[in-house]
Amino acid sequence: MMPKPPLKVLLCAPRGFCAGVVRAIDIVEAALERFGPPVYVRHEIVHNRYVVDALRRKGAVFVEELDEAPDGDAPVVFSAHGVAKSVPEAARARNLIAIDATCPLVTKVHREAEVHFRRGRLVILIGHAGHPEVVGTMGQLPEGAVLLVETEADVAALAVPEGRELAYVTQTTLSIDDTAAVVAALKARFPAVVGPHKEDICYATTNRQEAVKRVAPQCDGLIVVGAANSSNSQRLREVAERAGCPVARLVARAEDIDWSEFGHVRTLGVTAGASAPEVLVEEIIDAFAARYDVEVETVSTADENVFFPLPRELRPAAE
Repeated sequence: MMPKPPLKVLLCAPRGFCAGVVRAIDIVEAALERFGPPVYVRHEIVHNRYVVDALRRKGAVFVEELDEAPDGDAPVVFSAHGVAKSVPEAARARNLIAIDATCPLVTKVHREAEVHFRRGRLVILIGHAGHPEVVGTMGQLPEGAVLLVETEADVAALAVPEGRELAYVTQTTLSIDDTAAVVAALKARFPAVVGPHKEDICYATTNRQEAVKRVAPQCDGLIVVGAANSSNSQRLREVAERAGCPVARLVARAEDIDWSEFGHVRTLGVTAGASAPEVLVEEIIDAFAARYDVEVETVSTADENVFFPLPRELRPAAE
């Protein structure tokens, strides 16, 4: 039998679940324990099919819109990405038991936007059109109160009323470098624009991108474990490419690895988006271990010890 070729795996740390994702999953599980199934969840609780399927098996019912849940006292959980104000209002009108699993760091952005609006500022949101977090943030304020920009070109094209005070907030899962470029363009065009007191891009996004920047230049290939619709996972792949990794791919499960692209790697980077469970990281490494003599080295760039408590209405059940 031929000996397996050697492969060094550089495992990024931190990687995978962030505190907001852990809290969102815990909320669905605590609601199932408290109310029994079914518990309705509006939109995927986090962007990971594996997580969603596991919760579905326990009795969670995922719906795109509230009208798919029956009237009455059914519990309905809003996803970690946040929702427009109209959603909890609609839930109350139908006597549904509304449970908010919005990540506290997304809630912080919502509150910032509201404060700017109350102070008479036009709010500019840096984010990706159509992403659930962006839809939720724009839905905190009346139509026209928030302008969305994705790129420096969008900043150049902004039509802003003369003399209007401006402020900006950002989606929490963006690329740090891309966002810095858009912010620089905003400040160049509108020097008086007011920014967040503290960076809106969340600690977990920042930490995961920094780890990839450290690892990617040393690798022939890098895998980001995560879902195609996960913004923070897509950004990790882009960061790896920019940092000089020749092959950077977003992979949901081991069965999705294209071995023609990874057949000749000698050093492989592995990370995971904030909604990808560690079991999937292990599955990917196991798939490489079946073909290679694998040596794993963890490359750590930050320690994370952030914890977000459950909403008050679920805490007794959790205790």
